[in-house]
Amino acid sequence: MNEPEQHAAAIYSAIGHRIRFKRLENDLSLNDLAKKTGFTKSYLSQIENLRREPSISTLTKIAFALGVDVFFLISGEIRHGDEQSISIVKISEREAIQRKSGSPVYVYEPINDKKSDRLMDGYVVTVGPESPPEPLVHEGQELTYVLEGRHEFFYDGKTYLFEEGDSYCFDSNKPHYSRSLGGRPSKLLVVFASKK
Repeated sequence: MNEPEQHAAAIYSAIGHRIRFKRLENDLSLNDLAKKTGFTKSYLSQIENLRREPSISTLTKIAFALGVDVFFLISGEIRHGDEQSISIVKISEREAIQRKSGSPVYVYEPINDKKSDRLMDGYVVTVGPESPPEPLVHEGQELTYVLEGRHEFFYDGKTYLFEEGDSYCFDSNKPHYSRSLGGRPSKLLVVFASKK
């Protein structure tokens, strides 16, 4: 395992521990958390025990059910202070979150994680050239705007080609994934929103 993979594995291990810690602190069983999130008890157990790597939107839903900010699950930091109607994230403050398994390596940079009462989660996502071992499937919707490059988007058995300036919105509960084209990574602005 190379250094970036080790770093990502450590992050996801810490995330699993924080989920378990907050779940027990809230006196919730895996069953209770499954009901609150809509995920299966088995899936949540796999996340806690580092047998499954959760997507960012999955973490957002779990964080909401546990009454914490998704930033806490990722970093362990608790933010204090008065809620503001505006939050600003400078490019120098963005911390990349790298998925440890599979190709392409999706790198997520949160762009609105400072606002604790937000209704959506936005990321700049860098997508590599290879297909992942399995597609993503999770609750909610995603809005994607192509910032740079070209990529293939696989959604529910169909393939779509997108380039800079294109956008698309879809229900995330169908199998989907992306891979970049043209020999360089593509950069996407992705907004996740949970369905009510």
